[in-house]
Amino acid sequence: MGYAEPVSVGVLSLHSSKETKAICNAVEALGHNPQWLRTDNTTIRVEDGRVGLEPSVDVVANRLLLSNTEQPCEALGLVNTLSRLVPTLNTPVAAMTALHKLSTAVSLAAHEIPIPDVLLSLSSDRLNEARSEFGEEAVYKTAIGTHGGGTWKVGLEERVNPKVGNRYAFLQELIERDADRHRDIRIYVVGEEIVGAMYRYAPENDWRTNVALGGSVEDATDDLPQEVRDIAIRSTEAIGLDYAGVDVVESDDGWFVLEVNPTAGFKGLFEATGVSPAPHIAKMAIERVGGEVDDERVEQLSRTLDDSRPSFLPPEPIREDEVPTDIGYTEEVILTGTRGSESVLAKSDTGAKRTSIDTKLAADIGAGPIKSITKVRTGSAKQSRSRPVVDVVVGVGGNQHTVTASIEDRSHMEYPVILGRDILRHYRVDVGRRIDGDDREFGEE
Repeated sequence: MGYAEPVSVGVLSLHSSKETKAICNAVEALGHNPQWLRTDNTTIRVEDGRVGLEPSVDVVANRLLLSNTEQPCEALGLVNTLSRLVPTLNTPVAAMTALHKLSTAVSLAAHEIPIPDVLLSLSSDRLNEARSEFGEEAVYKTAIGTHGGGTWKVGLEERVNPKVGNRYAFLQELIERDADRHRDIRIYVVGEEIVGAMYRYAPENDWRTNVALGGSVEDATDDLPQEVRDIAIRSTEAIGLDYAGVDVVESDDGWFVLEVNPTAGFKGLFEATGVSPAPHIAKMAIERVGGEVDDERVEQLSRTLDDSRPSFLPPEPIREDEVPTDIGYTEEVILTGTRGSESVLAKSDTGAKRTSIDTKLAADIGAGPIKSITKVRTGSAKQSRSRPVVDVVVGVGGNQHTVTASIEDRSHMEYPVILGRDILRHYRVDVGRRIDGDDREFGEE
């Protein structure tokens, strides 16, 4: 027997995203009541031994982004609290396992699911002693990361550390079948069903396939061998997730699972396949607590990615990600590479397309390796200079951005870092705010 009345589904998300809106809209379209659990409406009260949650919901679909926050345990604590009150999809234990890539690897290996060889050591000497075991090139990545951030290719001569900034890092075997066309497959799993799959191709001059980094996509749903379908479903179950994006790659030795992402985006998958996971997640949440849905309606809704603003939101819109945070003319930022991190003063330059860092600073933090050479126009001159570009993680106000920065000698300039539009597009530049107290006009040095 289903619920006599519609189920109230809470979607837990403290930021505005297409995925959150799409799940809420799917719940409503299926005849049930969505609630967006967010910063301006969620309250948990314990009074006289009784626990109350506002808004009241019957089930929670967890969509908290954990990997791009400096304090993921705070968010995990919130999910854990809610899971004690109502059934929760993507439980805190499963989300924590998926958040930490080493924890994911150990869980998958325990279930005999093929993964690349990895090594995490808390000893720098031990980590570097084992470097040669991973071949000429290896993957070096932080245990917690997102959108390709905190992931590098390293050669034999490059020394690596147990931590990058404040996060542990490890070595991973590089799996490549075609070095000229880097690709993997993202498979979206909901329960025991595969909603869709896409090939992800790395952008030019890169080897990472993340859509957030500019990778292209193509439908792979009908190309999946049964072996790969089984691996994706088993991987989701091994981590304990209700829904996930499972990333797999093919080598000459077979298929390997790279990651299991509990908050995989919908945009790339819908672009490639024309299928949205949102109605399938909504169906799972509703049925988890005995609600009923029309399966034909689910399939119909999945052919549209309805990420419009949900109709139930109050007249005053919640804060959208599209409303940028202010950033000053000068800001203290944290640059992170393979050797470590440094806190430096940076200048915002809306006229610069790409972030630029000083040569010595790049060497000190281990930014790199050099990916390519780019042409950069200097000042008002029509001439351009050639500069190497490298991957670097830039921390600004608690947010982390992985960008491909150009390297130049800035020893004769006051600021070792110029923040370009690749970072500034996420912010609104307040030229009157200067962390160094300098009152110069906004412009070139």
